[in-house]
Formats: sequence, C-alpha cells, structure tokens
Amino acid sequence: MDDIEDIVAPTDGQQVRKSAGLVGIKKFKNSVTEKQTDEDSFLPGQASVYVKTWGCGHNNSDGEYMAGLLAAEGYNVLLETDKANDADVWVLNSCTVKGPSQQTFANDIQKGIDGGKKVVVAGCVPQGNPNGDEWKNLSIIGVQQIDQVVHVVEETLKGNTVKFLRDAKELNEEGKKRKAGGAPLNLPKIRRNPFIEIIPVNTGCLNQCTYCKTKHARGDLGSYSIEEIVSRVNAVLDEGVLEIWLTSEDIGAYGIDIGVTIVQLLWKIIEAMENHPSKIAKLRVGMTNPPYILEHLEEMAKILSHERVYSFLHVPVQAGSTKVLDDMRRLYKIEDFERVCDILLEKVPGITLATDIICGFPTEAEEDFDETMRILEKYRFSVLHISQFYPRPGTPAARMKRVPTQEVKKRSRRATAFFESYTSYDKYLNEEVEILITEASSDGNNYIGHDKFYHQVLVEKDPKLMGQQVRVRITKTSKWNLMGTVIPESLQEINSGTVLPKRIPKLVRVNKQVVVLEENTESDQRADGALLSMGKVEKEIAVEAPPKGQLIKYGGLGVFSALVLAAPIRATLKASLIAFGAIATHYYK
Repeated sequence: MDDIEDIVAPTDGQQVRKSAGLVGIKKFKNSVTEKQTDEDSFLPGQASVYVKTWGCGHNNSDGEYMAGLLAAEGYNVLLETDKANDADVWVLNSCTVKGPSQQTFANDIQKGIDGGKKVVVAGCVPQGNPNGDEWKNLSIIGVQQIDQVVHVVEETLKGNTVKFLRDAKELNEEGKKRKAGGAPLNLPKIRRNPFIEIIPVNTGCLNQCTYCKTKHARGDLGSYSIEEIVSRVNAVLDEGVLEIWLTSEDIGAYGIDIGVTIVQLLWKIIEAMENHPSKIAKLRVGMTNPPYILEHLEEMAKILSHERVYSFLHVPVQAGSTKVLDDMRRLYKIEDFERVCDILLEKVPGITLATDIICGFPTEAEEDFDETMRILEKYRFSVLHISQFYPRPGTPAARMKRVPTQEVKKRSRRATAFFESYTSYDKYLNEEVEILITEASSDGNNYIGHDKFYHQVLVEKDPKLMGQQVRVRITKTSKWNLMGTVIPESLQEINSGTVLPKRIPKLVRVNKQVVVLEENTESDQRADGALLSMGKVEKEIAVEAPPKGQLIKYGGLGVFSALVLAAPIRATLKASLIAFGAIATHYYK
C-alpha cells in the first residue's frame, strides 16, 4: 500500500506489505452453480467480485471492509490482480492524492468495461468529483457509505446504477445530527494480513490545504467515539491480531469535534491492550499534522515510550519555509514542526520520525527550498517521502502559476540525492533487538518483523516464527532495513500467551442468511492468506437504503428519488461473536 509508513525501496527482499499467507477464507457453496443471466431470477451472492484498492491506510481499511461485507453475504471475493478476469464485478477503490494514481484508476475502469465487467467505483476520486466522465454511468460508493457495498453490487449486477455519496450522520448528546466517523467499525472485514488490523479513528480533517484534493472527498472532521474504537481493538485482539495500525487523514485532530483528545483515545487503547491475554500485540500511531499535537507533546512522548506502542510517528512537514507553509495553508510555522521533532527526539530516545516534503509548490522560490533542505539536513529522517507538486483539479494551488517542470525535478533530485547519501541503521550492527514478526517479504525468502522503533528487520523464513516475538542479532544493515539472526534461546520463550488468528468458521447460506455451522478446522488456505473477520456487533445496526435526494438509475428508465425504494430494500445487519463462533444474518424486511 502506498502509505508513508510502508514506503520502502524494493531491495534486499523487502516488501511494501505482503499477506502472511497463513489463513484462508472458506468459500461459500452456492446452491446455483451456473451464473445467473436472467435479471428477473437474480439471487444475491451468486457472483465473483474483484476488489482493488489504491492509497493510504484509511483507503485500505475501507477496501477490507467492503470485501468482508461481500464475503459475508456469500460473494466470492477476489483480491489478486491475476484473478480479476474471473470476476463478474470490479469494485475499484480509488485515491486522489496524486494525478498518476487517479489516472491508473481511470485506466482500470476502462479496462474493466472493455473486458465486459460490471464496474463499481469507490473511494476519494468519485467522492470528490461525482460527475467525472469516466464514471458518470457507473455505480458509486462514497467514502462514508462503504457499508452499502452489498446493495450497490447487487443493483449493479441487475443492470442498475446506484450512487451513495452523502456523509454518514449520527446524533450527538444534544440529539443533533453530526458527521460520523463513517460506517460502523464492527462490520465484517477481510484482513489482507491476518496479523494486522487497520482501524480508522476519524475521517476528514480541520485543514484547508491549498494543494489537497482529499479534503474534497473526506470533508470536515468526523470522529468515531472512544468506546467504538476500543470495542474494535478488543474484538481484533480476540481474533489474534498482533499489530493495530491507527489511521485517518489527521490522527492528531481526533476527537476535537466530539470533545475528547487523541491522548485520551490512545491511553484507553493501551489500557485495553494491557488487559488482554495477548501480551505482545503492538500499536502503531499513524499520521498527525504538527498543530494538533503541540499541546500534547509531553503525553505523546509517554505514549510513544510505552512498551505496547511502536516509537514511531509520521509528521509531514511539506516545506521548510514558513512563507510557503502559509501559502499552503498548513496552519503552523516551521518552528512548530521543529518543536515537535525536538521534544519527541529528546523524550523518546531512538524514535523514528517519518515526514513528507513537496518539491516545487507554486510559490516556492529557490531560497524557500533551501530551507526545506536545511530541515532534512538537521533531522536526517530515516523515512522520507519526496513528492513533486501535482496540481489537483479544483484546488486553489491548481490555479497558481507553476514552477517550471525542470526546476521541480531538479529540487526533487537534490532532496533524493541527500536522502540516499546517508544510512540510519549502522549503529545497530551486532546489536540484539526484540522484534514482532507479522509479514512475509515480497520474494517469499524472508519474514519481516519490527522492533520497538518500527525498524524493518528481515529474518530467514521459518514457519514457526510467524506471529512470534523473538530476539535477533543484527548481522547486516542497509539504507532501508536490517537483517537479523534469531537467537536460539529466544525460541524457548515463544509466546505461551499468544492468541494466533483462528481459521474461518464454516459458513452456509440459507435463503438470505449466512449462518455459522461450526468452526473450520481444515487448512483451507487462500493464496493471499487473507482472513475474514465477521465483526462484533453488540446492538442492531440499521443499514438504510439511499435517503431522499440520492440518485438511483434503473436500466434505461431514467433517474428516480431513492425514497421510493427505501422501504422494500431497508436492510438490518445483526451479528454476534462468541470466541469467533459468529452468527450473521442479512435479511430484507
């Protein structure tokens, strides 16, 4: 995934993120073996759906939820690109941060259409520009409407066009509607890696950055409650998850809209992890912009020093010049960014700070970029994402006079040359470190673990190591990672209390219900190793049809108000989870 926390060079057998390949999804046995071609006799769940996601951790979590909802309803979900042609429907979940990502998304739409596939578009691109030519006749799932994916796929298979684009709403303590964090966190989900759970804590942000298109899609801040997030943490720990990644457009802003703070949330999560039988699971905090943690630096330092939390934080700077930051509307001065770095480096020795820079913002003069280089030289970040400025349509920066392309490239090369001129890990050579192993390298030759500072450590592949916390001796270092040898004595201490991911329960479709018969004890592995989590729902969740004003187009009959359809297609999803003995029903009233 193209998330700053996962950006690594494709060298030394390392990976971006690869499923561990240990857990399979039990396929549903459909009573109808032939594909339905008569729309009048359409049956839900009798199709294969290819789900592809681009972008950040938040987008990847959305994609995993959509895949899980479809699988729980009986659809055959395909995640591997080489199986896309076997699918009846393509669900393409997009990212709008950069032009190239959006163009790849548009190319895949056309590829699917040319291949005779039904195509559903999702994510930030269509949400931010719902009238785009490439998807004007396609069904759309908005970023806060991912829980409607089953309905959208079913209508698309019938030849209809459905668009869900409104913000999710919930009632505050005064009984007034407010923007919610999004779809409920306790829905079914397919984790691409059974050991890693990505939890979005809020959507949108409080900024108005002049170059950012994501704001058009995700909108203003909407936070999940602490209770809902902690409930999800407990549920996934019960399922054997060992790494919890918190994600959002700006984690530091979490809770400002609901009267709580990010540090209150983090301490509650840590408390839940401390009280759980699994004592090796780790928490990774995501990205925060500088303004929102300035007042929390002392508490953040304590949290990032905690044994259950990776000493890692992603804090984008974007530019080293306060003048350019003002033109970007970043809401902080460069001195504020330096204060964040200086205090965390002092209070959390060894912490890994990741950052981003944009080369060639329209108002950036040569001397402004010199200031950016000063910041890079001062902190010598071990994780750095270097971007050239991309004018995103509809943003204020797109209307500004651009820096000449050759100059932008020159600045990018200058930053890249400096970043590649130093190494960050040499001091660890011959040292012993403790790592948690949760991933496999892309070449399949190594397993990947992370130490307290979220350094990537490669060890020789050994199946008994997956999902384990072990000590290793560092035998080799590179620009991008460390290589280690497992210390034999640590193998004797392996995880008596570790809860490994359980295999998928045996599911059967009865009419319009998916029911658990018994827990599966067979190996039944998928090539990608994905795990289906049925979620943990403690109360009934109403999943509504489109509210009035959202559009549905049925065949060639024209555009109607969805209000007409609300009653017959209102759905209720009930689920409970008892030691992963899940029962899920999805029925129409």
